[in-house]
Amino acid sequence: MTWLLALIVLPGVAQAQLGRTQHIRASLVAESATPRAGAPVTLAFVMTPAAGWHGYWKNPGDAGVETQATWTLPRGVSAGPIAYPVPQTLIVAGLMNYVYEGRYAQPLMLTLPAGLAKGTRLPIRVRLDYLACTREICVPEKAELAIALTVGDGAVTPAARAAFDGFRAALPKPLGGRARFAVAGGRFRLAVPMPASVRVAEPYFFPLTDGVIDYAAPQRVSRRGDALIIETAAKGPAPRRMAGVLRIGRGKGLTLDAVPGTVPAAGVAIGAADEGDAPAGSGGAGTLLAALGGALLGGLLLNIMPCVFPILSLKALSLARGGGDERSVRREALAYAAGVILVCVALGAILLALRAGGSAAGWAFQLQDPRVIVVLMLLTAAIGFNLAGLFELPAISGGGALAGKGGTGGAFWTGALAAFVATPCTGPFMGAALGAALVLPTVAALAVFAGLGLGMAIPFLLLGYVPRVRAMLPRPGAWMDVMRRVLALPMFATALGLAWILGRQAGVDGMMLGLVAAVIVAIGLWWVGGRQAGGRTRAWWPLAPAVAAACALVAVVPRAPAGASTAVAVADVKAVPFDRAKLAAYQAAGTPVFVYFTADWCLTCKVNEKAAIEREAVQTAFAKAGIVTMVGDWTDGDADISRFLGEHGRSGVPLYLFAGKGAPLKVLPQVLTPGTLTALAA
Repeated sequence: MTWLLALIVLPGVAQAQLGRTQHIRASLVAESATPRAGAPVTLAFVMTPAAGWHGYWKNPGDAGVETQATWTLPRGVSAGPIAYPVPQTLIVAGLMNYVYEGRYAQPLMLTLPAGLAKGTRLPIRVRLDYLACTREICVPEKAELAIALTVGDGAVTPAARAAFDGFRAALPKPLGGRARFAVAGGRFRLAVPMPASVRVAEPYFFPLTDGVIDYAAPQRVSRRGDALIIETAAKGPAPRRMAGVLRIGRGKGLTLDAVPGTVPAAGVAIGAADEGDAPAGSGGAGTLLAALGGALLGGLLLNIMPCVFPILSLKALSLARGGGDERSVRREALAYAAGVILVCVALGAILLALRAGGSAAGWAFQLQDPRVIVVLMLLTAAIGFNLAGLFELPAISGGGALAGKGGTGGAFWTGALAAFVATPCTGPFMGAALGAALVLPTVAALAVFAGLGLGMAIPFLLLGYVPRVRAMLPRPGAWMDVMRRVLALPMFATALGLAWILGRQAGVDGMMLGLVAAVIVAIGLWWVGGRQAGGRTRAWWPLAPAVAAACALVAVVPRAPAGASTAVAVADVKAVPFDRAKLAAYQAAGTPVFVYFTADWCLTCKVNEKAAIEREAVQTAFAKAGIVTMVGDWTDGDADISRFLGEHGRSGVPLYLFAGKGAPLKVLPQVLTPGTLTALAA
């Protein structure tokens, strides 16, 4: 149909073809000229329209043609689909066109076969067919493009990285939730989950599923709670699924794959005039301040976690031992804060990059890889052995030697370590704050992650900059050595907990590899401690082969599916695994449902489960009230759970929800008590 309509608006094709002028100049560029064998490399068609001309989106609308690529590739090399940036709308003679009126890029992935020798030359050729139009005429154009790649190390120049980062930034990002649509009475209605605090500009839905809506019909966008409601004229019957892109700002959009379902009534109408020209997802100063406040409080509470508190306590003891050198103490406080904040910002930046690349990752995403669990286990075990006195490593211990040197280097790395080992936890205030960060602009989102780090660093900053607080520390004495060894116990407990998580993620074989690695590192540290006690120089060298052997074991740790905790055998009540369809069915039937999302590496989750959810009184009350319990296991980063979390403004676990008879889901506090849950049954 689009081809037929395209021909109708092509009165100038013959004349333009005679001139052989390229009205949209196409070029082919590669992110790396030396891609690695067995790895993908990103290419891009860079399209530059002449003034007054435009190209077309994948679904061109009522008229137009999408870009077609015919490849000539070396054996074993394959090209992926073309990705399209967020388009603009253009109405010509009552026909809606989805177009690009300025320079745009269409990235794609080229996959190389494994086993190619370095230096192998890879000639890449492609014929590109596309349509170039003005408001009056259209010209089918083609370009014969070529680029030569050489198998190498995959290096990317700064200029190429900046260019391709810009190309990727223009692509729509995946929606962190499930959209629903309905077709009835000649109207198409779509509900898209979007937190009420998030502002949008110039909202518009670009359909990828053809023949469902009238492209030229106006779209009405309204906001109802945490959802955007899009309404327009329907053109055909309801499909099984509806794909498309929702524009939420100039050049910004979200890809969505909607399913049939209930769409709420329209809410408060919005549009460009109502939302202003704020960037998509800006959320305003109020949203940013609220997210920052939650991040600060959440980070502050992380300090009482058993894997962080010993590290903070040990640094406090180093201040007590170090005396009253005000400048030195303040430098240590700043260095510790810098380590914490930089790690939180780095983890946040990686998370945002993963989501921008299409992943549904959430906070603590790195803990879904068992190799990271092994590294954390080795670190916490090493800290425990250090606290127990097996060896001295100033960068971890913060002891007398470090204090005597000023300790800024040790303080920085201690702060970085504290932030890294704290990531399994999403405590009170953190969930909403980090969920908001994922829909804020990049700079604002990174500010929220920095706020989380600042919250963690506040206690040490107070010790460093408020002498009265520091004066409350007990005087140095023999008790400090006893306290140091006591603090080793929660670190060992954390290491054992991580070993259990490793067993859940990678099976018994994976856990055994991790424990062997821990034993090897412990032997190396014991050797180091013996050399230190003997006063030998370069006492640390036995640790090098131990770490090398441990790294080799870490590299081969398998990733086996963690068997989800599908049931809780308490008071003869069992939880069922989370499933969207089952949840919807329970709600439709008026069955009360308690839903909670957990992960084996989430300390807050496990505390709530043992202290509240799995209590016999709670389960008995649930059974009497007919409340169904559903559990979502996010240990391995289930993508559907990630999307569901995003729908409720969260980027990590825990998340607790309850729906009474005929009532919608409501979010419960992140810290549960038996009384909170039994009240639901009442």
